[in-house]
This record gives sequence, structure tokens and C-alpha cells, in this order.
Amino acid sequence: MTYDEALEYIHSVCWKGSRPGLSRITELTGLLGNPQDSLRFIHVAGTNGKGSVSAMTAGVLSAAGYKTGLFTSPFIVRFNERMQIDGHDISDEELAQITEYVRPYADSMADSPTEFELITAIAFVYFKRNNCDYVVLEVGMGGRLDSTNIIKAPSVAVSVITGIAMDHTAFLGDTPEKIAAEKAGIIKEGVPVVFGGAHIPVGAEEGKCEVDPVSCAAVIRSRAEEMNAPYIEADYRRLSNLKTDIFGADFDFEDIKGLHIPLAGVYQPYNAATVLTVFETLKRSGVKISEDALRRGLAGVKWPGRFEILCREPMIISDGGHNPEGIDAAVASIKAYFGKEKVYLLSGVMADKDYSHMVSRMSEVACRVFTVRPDNPRALSSEEYAKVFAEAGVMSEGFSSVKEAVFAAADACVRDGRALVCLGSLYMYGDVRNAVLAYKAEHEKKD
Repeated sequence: MTYDEALEYIHSVCWKGSRPGLSRITELTGLLGNPQDSLRFIHVAGTNGKGSVSAMTAGVLSAAGYKTGLFTSPFIVRFNERMQIDGHDISDEELAQITEYVRPYADSMADSPTEFELITAIAFVYFKRNNCDYVVLEVGMGGRLDSTNIIKAPSVAVSVITGIAMDHTAFLGDTPEKIAAEKAGIIKEGVPVVFGGAHIPVGAEEGKCEVDPVSCAAVIRSRAEEMNAPYIEADYRRLSNLKTDIFGADFDFEDIKGLHIPLAGVYQPYNAATVLTVFETLKRSGVKISEDALRRGLAGVKWPGRFEILCREPMIISDGGHNPEGIDAAVASIKAYFGKEKVYLLSGVMADKDYSHMVSRMSEVACRVFTVRPDNPRALSSEEYAKVFAEAGVMSEGFSSVKEAVFAAADACVRDGRALVCLGSLYMYGDVRNAVLAYKAEHEKKD
């Protein structure tokens, strides 16, 4: 099986007849000899921030000398990003080889696995074959019924829930408390759980948080008590001397002075506080993590698509905010970095998101919007999206392709001296990035 054949097979898995639950992934991993049972996991759930927290956690573990796997979703540019070891994506050859190994087992099942279940199983085999010391395992959606939740208590070093927001309500519930209960489904008997969403970051939400962190914390704490699992909250008040700009953040975490993360976004230091709390928890269980490893792991973290600078002249930033809380955080970052100066916005969104709230918030910082339709069947059309911005009083125009929108927006930014922020869906990141590279290449030729 070639790499292209492997991807074609993975993406062609039939979803018909799938039902909620862990029965398919249980059957598939059982046929494969339960590779997950021989691994050690840090299991990360949460509505927003789980990708950044997972990347930081993996970076610190690697800096400490542990062979560390990282499983995330969705991918940003290439599929291989979903499975990494010590910062390196799975190779095309190994992905093809493992997919070919897993395929006959998946094909033998009367109830075929979903695409995500198949990918999860492939990742477990990959991490086991490479003898990883730890695997940072990011939940796909929810927690309780997510295919990553096949892992059992003896294999989990710590469970992490980054925060709760209103997203995927059709699947997870229509209240923050119901969503919190789904996320809390990853808590294992006797395994510590760190909750990073028990407090509102100072200045990050601007009093517009639609989720009560206290009630969500109560749900998660209650589940932890039922499972005899130590419950630990990440306390943002332990952060001090916090300085953030568009190139990253510097801060102290109580006695650990002068920490740096190269990730922009006013919310990232709070994600780092969650990560530091996770490592305090791991150290109490005997995991050796030096202060030097914490420093190097945080300082070296890379996580594309999260308030990432794609171009400096003109300034073009891409952020994966795609639900109300994510948009609120991105808007707070724009205000922090650009003050009262409004930006141009390039945005695409899924039709099943609360995009009316998102438009209301984005309209606070945008004076012109270039709308696109992300490459996803669930996406809202660019024309319909532009109308929503127009109704909010913001000049807007729909474009037939991301490249066309990027070129038009970048030219406008050069002409008008504005910055461009690309926001609304991670699904359009790859197209935006490629379009920005093409724009830069074209203008370098002219120069």
C-alpha cells in the first residue's frame, strides 16, 4: 500500500450505520492486540485550548528525555501531523505500512469503524511500535464516547480538561454543564484530573463569558469524587509579571521565574498554567521533570494556526478560533495587540456554529471582512456569511476561493495600512497558508 492509497482508504471508510459508543473501537483494538494497553497516556479533553496544551505537554516531556507521542486533530496542512513522536510527523512510509496492517482487521468488522476510530487505532499501533514512553492523547470530540477513551486507568498518568464552552451542542448537550459531564467522561478510577477552566482569565473574556466556570467545575469535581480521582484546578492567580505581544509571552509561575512561550494569543499563558499544573501533578507521582525541561519545552513549542503570524508585510495572522469562546479569545487578542485600530478580517465558518454570536464579536474589531467557504461539507457559503456581517454594519464581500480572498485582502492591507486576521475555522488554515505563500512569492518577483 502506498501513502496515497493509505489516505484514500482512511478517508473512504463508510460512516453508514455508525452509532454512539465505544463498541467499534473496542472491537478493532481487540483484534489488533490492544496496543494501547502497553502505553502511558496524558489524556487531554476540552472545548478550546486542548491542542495548545497537548503540544506544550509533549514538548516538555520530550525536553525531559522521554520518547513522546502526540495525537491531535484535525491536521492543519498534512494528515501526518495527527501522529508525531518528539515533534516529528509519522513518515509517509510508516503510515502506509501501518494502515495496510490495520486494514484487514477493520474490513473484517460487521459494523465498520468510523474514520476517526480507524485513525485512533493506527496511532495506537504507531506509538506502540516505536516504544513511546508517553503519549499525549488529544480527544477528538467530547470525551465519554470519544474513541480515544478506550484507554484504561492503569495506562493513564493524568487526565486533563482544558475548559468548557458551547460547541458541538447537537452531540454533547445544550448546556455547559451537560458538555462538562461529557468531557468528565475521560476521568478514570484513581487517576488525577487537572481542570484548566475553573477560572476566567483576567482580561481574556472581558465579562462576556457565556459559561459559568464554577458550575462546570462542580460537575467535573463531582465526577472525580465518584471515580476516587484527585481533582486539581489550574489557578491563573499563580501567574505574575505577565507580558504578551504578538510574538509570544513572558511570565512567572510562582517560584519559576522568566518563562517564555513563542505562541501569540492572550489566552496562551493560561494554557501554559494548565500545563505547569499537569507537571506538578505528574511529579507528585514520581515522574522526573526538571525546571530546565519545563523552560525548554515551553520555549520550543510550535503550534500552527493559533494566532500565528503568516506574513509581516503586510501583517497577516491566522487563528483557529471557530466557536464563541475561541472567537472571544481571538477578539481579546486583537484588542490587546492592535488597540482601537480595527483590522481587516478573512473568515469562513461552519453552518452549524453559532456564527451570529461570532459575527457580533468579530464586528467589534473588524472594519472590513473578506468571507470564504472553508473546504468542508458543513461550511456556510461565503455569500450568506457576508450578508450576516453586512447586517451587523461591517463592509463585507464573499469570494469564490480562499486564494482569491487572500490576494484581495492582502492588497487592501498594503494599500490601507491595515493588518489582516484570518479567523473562523481551522479547516481553511492550509488554504490560507498556501495562498499567503503564493502572494509573497508573486510580490517578491515584482520587487
